Amino acid sequence: MKHWGSTGTAMSVDLLVVGPHPDDLEIGLAGTIARHTAEGLSVGLCDLTAGEMGTNGSVEERLKEAQAAREVLGASWRENLRLPDRAIGKDPAHLDLLVAFIRRHRPSTLAVPYWSDRHPDHVAASALLTEAAFNAGLRRYRSEGEAFKVDWICYYFLNDSAAPSFVVDVSDYYERKREALDCHASQFQLGTWTTDTRLNSPLFRQRIESRDAQFGALAGVRWAEGVVVREPVIRKNLIRAKG
Repeated sequence: MKHWGSTGTAMSVDLLVVGPHPDDLEIGLAGTIARHTAEGLSVGLCDLTAGEMGTNGSVEERLKEAQAAREVLGASWRENLRLPDRAIGKDPAHLDLLVAFIRRHRPSTLAVPYWSDRHPDHVAASALLTEAAFNAGLRRYRSEGEAFKVDWICYYFLNDSAAPSFVVDVSDYYERKREALDCHASQFQLGTWTTDTRLNSPLFRQRIESRDAQFGALAGVRWAEGVVVREPVIRKNLIRAKG
């Protein structure tokens, strides 16, 4: 199975962001990725599929677009696991592959799609990644690599959203998010070579930005991306943090 851009060696990262298709992690978390890399944290990106079932864009185009977006965001690397589009998790081997992947890269935080979404692939990816992260920490689970427990799983929004557990202020990095989305021209730009879809309608970009603007406004900043976690967020006191 081809790993696009893989180093072939283990590389621990502070943050690993995984998306079902090559443009998904940009939609949900590009500003947060850009903020982490700007602050000197190591970030790895992973696409589960090449989006080969999508209406527009070839596999080769989408892989090149994903790498261009990685450069914009400043991530250390980006891999494509080439799981079959529209069949994520259908083969038991997918789970073992992801367990080995997590064990190889040993992320402190794993960011994956929110579990409720209109697209079945996003839902399937969320469930598969959650299970893989759990199994990766089991010493007796048979897969490549030594057992490794992720500190935290954060769930980001794609099509749908809910009340976030917290938001990340990405106001200073929002232009980087726009640039990263622009890299995926085959999906988001309408030209003579494309078919009209929900993604290349101007309303789709407006929907993304409206959500990020709303999260920002609720938090008193210009732009923010929302995240859900399953456990309480611990604070050391009741004093509101500044900045």
